[in-house]
Amino acid sequence: MKLFIIFIYLITSTFSHAEEKPDIKNLILTENPKIYEDIIFKDARQNDVNLEHFKGKLLILNFWATWCAPCREEMPSLDSLQSNSNLDNLKIFPINIGQEDILKSESFFNELNIKNLDIYFDSPITLAKKFSLRGVPTTIFFNKEGKEFARIIGSIDFNDEKFIKWLKFYN
Repeated sequence: MKLFIIFIYLITSTFSHAEEKPDIKNLILTENPKIYEDIIFKDARQNDVNLEHFKGKLLILNFWATWCAPCREEMPSLDSLQSNSNLDNLKIFPINIGQEDILKSESFFNELNIKNLDIYFDSPITLAKKFSLRGVPTTIFFNKEGKEFARIIGSIDFNDEKFIKWLKFYN
């Protein structure tokens, strides 16, 4: 009987630990994951990208602009996160909302030596409005079912061990 009680305790403590808000700067967990319709943005060639086609993956939408100093600071760690072999089911979409052209965005990526990410655009700023963004950078996390479960308002170090451990739980 004691063994059974210990077993139950271990299981419930594991679940409760997973549900606790981790100590990650600027992280806001969504109590009831949100569903959005028509999450469509542009790739570097001006082709439509529909998030619906990426269900089954852990998705990150990172909204940024070339003139944003905190975006410049966090982009290298976001690039590194995309190549993290422990997160092989992860797809990151860095979406420029600065209404800047591809050359300026490519120059930004080249200056920062960004190698693992592609450039995307929210040219008419429809997603910025849809997600009620209050500034950049803002990072939105979607689970495998395509529902928003968290967001980070402001910049963070995406290589932070606490952050990666938390993100692995959803991968």
